[in-house]
Amino acid sequence: MKFLDLAKVYIRSGAGGNGCVSFRREKFIEFGGPDGGDGGRGGDVIAEAVDGLNTLIDFRYQQHFFAKNGRPGMGSNRTGPDGDDIILRVPVGTEIIDEDEETVIADLTEVGQRVVLAKGGNGGWGNLHFKSATNQAPRRANPGQEAIERTIWLRLKLIADVGLLGLPNAGKSTFLAATSNARPKIADYPFTTLVPNLGVVGVDGAEFVVADIPGLIEGASEGRGLGDMFLGHVERCSVLLHLLDGTSGDPVGDYETIIGELEAYGAGLADKPRITVLNKIDTLDAEERQFIKGEIEAAIDAPVLLMSGATGEGVQDVLRDLRAVIDGRRAAEKAAEAEDEPWQP
Repeated sequence: MKFLDLAKVYIRSGAGGNGCVSFRREKFIEFGGPDGGDGGRGGDVIAEAVDGLNTLIDFRYQQHFFAKNGRPGMGSNRTGPDGDDIILRVPVGTEIIDEDEETVIADLTEVGQRVVLAKGGNGGWGNLHFKSATNQAPRRANPGQEAIERTIWLRLKLIADVGLLGLPNAGKSTFLAATSNARPKIADYPFTTLVPNLGVVGVDGAEFVVADIPGLIEGASEGRGLGDMFLGHVERCSVLLHLLDGTSGDPVGDYETIIGELEAYGAGLADKPRITVLNKIDTLDAEERQFIKGEIEAAIDAPVLLMSGATGEGVQDVLRDLRAVIDGRRAAEKAAEAEDEPWQP
């Protein structure tokens, strides 16, 4: 399945049906009076977050979604049938953005969450509504309301607890493959990962989701390499795992490159909790490990963990540190929700 995280969609709700002008005509009933029914209501365009989807690829092959119009009213005080709604089924984590590509209409972060994007028009009144003591045979009816037509953007931001950051070939895909059942492509050349990958990681009986995105390079915010187009997939993460290549000649420079791109991207990514790990330590001896680790810690003023995704050395320690941050974040969110709930006796 191809990965698609941005799609442009054209939608239109259903127009309301027209009201009916009709009069009751039956044998032996001299003054039947008006009996025109109302028009049916037009269908809505609804977006719903569903389980089992992780891409917007369906919207590459169909971009137009039109709800059904309401039917006109009929005689004998019969209301016209309502138009059918149309539902856009999107993955959890989809943002719905207006045509200006800036205004967020809705953010669907839970399964079953729904939002009405275009409301169907109401049906027009039939002439029965206009009957009065002074106008007992009205010959007028209202037209139905017009449809609403708009253009929207769908942008997918994957739901994950941990986001992997690093230069190309820092070992992100190797780490994901070693700790989960995900099978990302792994090779010895840059930009092996072209689309985000998700993996479920377990440690000490707990599970969390890790997102691997294509590597960043200097100038990614200006469009170099694959750019920063995939950074949106780590915006929702509780913690970022920054992997540094132990075989690089300048790990401190690599660190500063990634942080610079996060700051250029914005959205609070540079301020998120972050764990820094020196990867590929299987290629270094004990003295080299400690020297490079000390050099990085002195430059960033933060602790650095040692790990080898290929051999598994230090992986469990990294996972436990990630779990501690995630558990703390979840506990804080639960406490905030409890404070917002009204007190009940």
